[in-house]
Amino acid sequence: MRRRSLVIAGLAALLLAPEQSVGQQPQSKIPRVGILSPAEQTSTKIFDAFRDGLRDLGYVDGQNIIIEYRLADGDYSRLPTLAGELVRFPVDIIVTDGQISALVAHEATRTIPIVGGVGSDPVAAGLVESFAHPGGNVTGFSPFGAELNAKRLQLLKETIPAISRIAALWNPAEGPVVLRSTEEAVRTLGVQLHPVAIATSEEIVAGFEAVEASGAEAVVITPVGMFWNHRARIVALAAKHRMPAIYPEREYVDDGGLLAYGRNVPDQWRRVLARYVDKILKGEKPGDLPIEQPTKFELVVNLKTAKALGLTIPRSILARADEVIE
Repeated sequence: MRRRSLVIAGLAALLLAPEQSVGQQPQSKIPRVGILSPAEQTSTKIFDAFRDGLRDLGYVDGQNIIIEYRLADGDYSRLPTLAGELVRFPVDIIVTDGQISALVAHEATRTIPIVGGVGSDPVAAGLVESFAHPGGNVTGFSPFGAELNAKRLQLLKETIPAISRIAALWNPAEGPVVLRSTEEAVRTLGVQLHPVAIATSEEIVAGFEAVEASGAEAVVITPVGMFWNHRARIVALAAKHRMPAIYPEREYVDDGGLLAYGRNVPDQWRRVLARYVDKILKGEKPGDLPIEQPTKFELVVNLKTAKALGLTIPRSILARADEVIE
C-alpha cells in the first residue's frame, strides 16, 4: 500500500510540473521594443541602421527581441494613440525618432524607458533634467540642430555670395528654437529671411510655392523628422523650382540635393540608440545614461545638382567637403 501511495504521489508531481525537458531552464521573456515615429514604412535608413546596431550586439528581431512599429504615416495627430498602444502592450522600451515623438511618449508614460532623438533643448522641453544626468525615463541623443543652422546659412552664403534673401522651411510642432537660431544667424550675414511653416506632409508642395512667391534665391531646410521622411519629394521640388538648397543631413544630397551639413543620423541610431537599448535591457536606468551629442559633422556637395542649377561651387567649399558627389 505504501509503495502504491508513493507511485501516485510521483505521478501527481509529474503532472503538476511545468513541461520542460531534463536540464532545460524556464524560457525567459523576449524583450519587446516599440518604435514610435511619424514615418511611413519600417524599411528606412535609420530603422535599418538600428536593426544592424542591435544585431551587432547579439539581438535579432523575431528571435531574441521583438520590434513593434507604430508609424503615423506623416500624421502627427495619430502619435498619442499609437503611443498609448505601446504602453498598453506593454513594450519594455519605446524608441522615438524626434522631439515630437519623444514628448508624446513621455506624456503617455513616465515608467517605460524612452530612448531616441530628444531635440536641440530637451531640458527646456521638459524631457530631461540635464544632458549629463537626464533623470526620469528619457535618454538618447540631441541632434545639435539649432546651433548648426548658423553654419548652414554661412555655407549657403559662401556658395552663392550674391544671394540676399533666403527662405527657411520649418515645422511649428518642433518648437521655435530652430527658427529663432536661423533668424539670429541671417542678421550676421546681412540677408533677409522668409520663414515658411509646414505642419504636415500635405503642405510641402504649397510650401515651395510660397518660397518661390517670396522672391527667395535659396532655401535652408531645418532638421525636421517629417522633412527627412519626405526628403526625396523635397529635393525634387527644389529642383523643379530651381531653388538652391542646403539640408541638415547627407541623405538629402544622396537623393539629389545640392548641399548638406550635419550629423550622420543612421550612425546615431546604430551606435547610440542600439547601445542604449542594450544597456537598459541589461538593467541600467535611462536617467543615468547621458544625452549624447554628435562630435562629427559632414559637409557633402553634389556637383551634378550644381551643374543643373548653373552654379559653380567655390574651391573653398570643395576643399572642406567630406564628400563630393559627381
